[in-house]
Amino acid sequence: MNKLLDILSRNADFTTEQLAAMLGQTEDEVKKQIQAYKDQGIIKGSNTLINWDKVPGAGVMAIIELKVTPKPETGFDDIAKIVMSFENVESVYLAASSRYDLIATVRGETIQDVAEFVSKRLSTLDNVIGTATSFILTHYKSGGVPFCDSDEEEEQRSMIL
Repeated sequence: MNKLLDILSRNADFTTEQLAAMLGQTEDEVKKQIQAYKDQGIIKGSNTLINWDKVPGAGVMAIIELKVTPKPETGFDDIAKIVMSFENVESVYLAASSRYDLIATVRGETIQDVAEFVSKRLSTLDNVIGTATSFILTHYKSGGVPFCDSDEEEEQRSMIL
């Protein structure tokens, strides 16, 4: 894997000066590499990972699996574009599964909001022939980052399980 991309995928807060030092390159070389990755569509942005479990009133998150009939000329692309156009859809993936084709992560204020979104918006789309919804109860790790604050917190969770 490309070392620059690996570093950026773990922490996008490094300055180009810090990245250059880590990679043994000049700052200009790193800037050019980053710009080239952006131009090629490899780098699509940078996000801050937020532990929504700790944010009061942050709502709920669900994983929605969709069984879809692909269109002959575009396959799954058209339906994926429609699904990803909804504001509360955070991500959409094409999956290699025998049961479902697309996987979407969805955020809503309540479980009922997400359920209504699935029943009235997603399941009624042309080519969607089935859905399955799983609600996220706790984030343990996201984007490669553990969300447990301490060993003590992790021990408390394991005692509950």
